[in-house]
Amino acid sequence: MMTAMAQAAAADGGAAGIRVTGPADVRAVTRTLPLPVIGLWKDGDDGVYLTPTAQHARAVAVAGADIVAVDATGRPRPDGRTFRDTVTELHARGVRVMADIATLAEGLAAQEAGADLVGTTLSGYTPESRRTHDEPDLPLVEALADRLVIPVIAEGRFHLPHQVSAAFAAGAHTVVVGTAITAPTWLTGRFASQAPRGKV
Repeated sequence: MMTAMAQAAAADGGAAGIRVTGPADVRAVTRTLPLPVIGLWKDGDDGVYLTPTAQHARAVAVAGADIVAVDATGRPRPDGRTFRDTVTELHARGVRVMADIATLAEGLAAQEAGADLVGTTLSGYTPESRRTHDEPDLPLVEALADRLVIPVIAEGRFHLPHQVSAAFAAGAHTVVVGTAITAPTWLTGRFASQAPRGKV
């Protein structure tokens, strides 16, 4: 199913790359599509759960991801290793690393630790970055773009095309759009909530 969705996004939708979770789906998508794949592994739903350990990162790399996305927040990792340790191991395998961060300080630290790209993925989802609205964190995108020399990936709550344009204007290298194009429940609910009357 994930491969079919990726194919639809790429072939018909015009996506320039695919971000996908789990070794099995990473393997299936990389074997099917010629686009760059950002791979990760969501394990759990609390604390550090985006590619939380070096073992998770290795599995995603072995599955064929061109880039492995790893939680690079300041929170302790389940295996006790540092983000830098994971970067070093993945670089030894010839795999690039995307640091999923929530704050400017974390983005700067991730670059210093050797990350190849930094994404705003976790902004609004950690105690240090609680959000007060459902908009993307464009100020963080701009702050990172001003301070970093590596590419900034804008990700998180991008629901409308004008938000994507604003991210590029703020200095983003790439914008990742997830829920707004891949979650039928969210899409249907949003449409239904805006319908004037009756059922959708």
